[in-house]
Amino acid sequence: MRLSYISGLLYLVWKKQPERNKIMLHTPNAVRIDLSSLAFNLGQVKKLIRPGIKIMGIVKSDAYGHGLAEVSAALESNGVYSLGAAFLHEALELRQKGIRVPLVILCGIKSIEEAEAVIEGNLTPVVFDLPSAAMLAGAAVKRSKTAGILVKIDTGMGRLGTPHQQAVTFIKEIMRLPGLKIEGLMSHLSSADEEDSAFTDSQIRNFRDAVDAARATGIELRLNTLANSAGIMAHKDSCFDMVRPGIMLYGGLPSPGFKAPFRLKPVMSLTGKIIQIREVPDGTPLSYGRRYYTEGNKIIAVVSAGYGDGVPRALTNKGKVIIRGKKADIVGSVCMNLTLCDITAIKDAAPGDDAVFLGSHGHEAITGDDIALLNDTISYEIFLSIGKGVKKEYIG
Repeated sequence: MRLSYISGLLYLVWKKQPERNKIMLHTPNAVRIDLSSLAFNLGQVKKLIRPGIKIMGIVKSDAYGHGLAEVSAALESNGVYSLGAAFLHEALELRQKGIRVPLVILCGIKSIEEAEAVIEGNLTPVVFDLPSAAMLAGAAVKRSKTAGILVKIDTGMGRLGTPHQQAVTFIKEIMRLPGLKIEGLMSHLSSADEEDSAFTDSQIRNFRDAVDAARATGIELRLNTLANSAGIMAHKDSCFDMVRPGIMLYGGLPSPGFKAPFRLKPVMSLTGKIIQIREVPDGTPLSYGRRYYTEGNKIIAVVSAGYGDGVPRALTNKGKVIIRGKKADIVGSVCMNLTLCDITAIKDAAPGDDAVFLGSHGHEAITGDDIALLNDTISYEIFLSIGKGVKKEYIG
């Protein structure tokens, strides 16, 4: 009885506290994926390319953190020709989830077991060496099937692929293997986001020469593909039979500062909640390491998201959030689950308010490229980090 009485008194005391000093009991964070924005960005790709060019939507690494199955289903329903996964397990997951469009395994296969799974799943691996080609051929012949493949050549990326000067020799060796059909050649642009186009132009020439030489051997090669997002937006002559948009589908740029020819809509947003508001005096150290001291009296919001949710710790003392349509500075070290923000100028803020780390509210917006620029990285990394941190909600 006495305990119940004391609890009641404590509750009444809490109720009388100023609103700014109350702590919220539930502080869910939200990563929202707007599939209507994804469809809009895909529409922008379609406007840029010539009629008849096919689109391979790149969904590797959990669709850049946006959700492999959900994004793939949305792209399929909006008319992409194929989808690009990094590894076999991603492609198999999509087949199991009912995705029927061609699925390309961008990083190829590594074993006989993977070759057999490719044949069974009717998948299209990228081939860049003879051992993997031989494994695929063996698995295809064993099942009396033909495996479609894309042959990867290196036109200047310096990563996977046979040197473009040796493309015809490599292709002739593959053609000797039974059970394989070369659908097209594939290469990757390394620098298409740069203002100086000289190197990209040389890659395009190298690729065109390889395609022409290979076709001269009698191969149809109907799905030659070179252009990534930067190529699609900045180098129309890199768009051969099929293009491979990736980051632009998600509303990001190939690199911060890249000048897109049109507007893209952000697909991902991250929102936390204000869980406490504190009034602190001049000279107060905030968060780990005392990397920030207040200058004058400040009103500080404690927000329910941190690097455990994918918010880069490097935003310490230089990032921003949006609260009630206004930007507020991140102050002090970003913590695992909490971030401190200076809301002195946002007089009407209260516990329970949204704090937008990525996304928009009112007339203000924070993009993946904004965050990337502050962290000396690219929006790809930002999306992947945030996409892994919190359960995603899908809208649109």
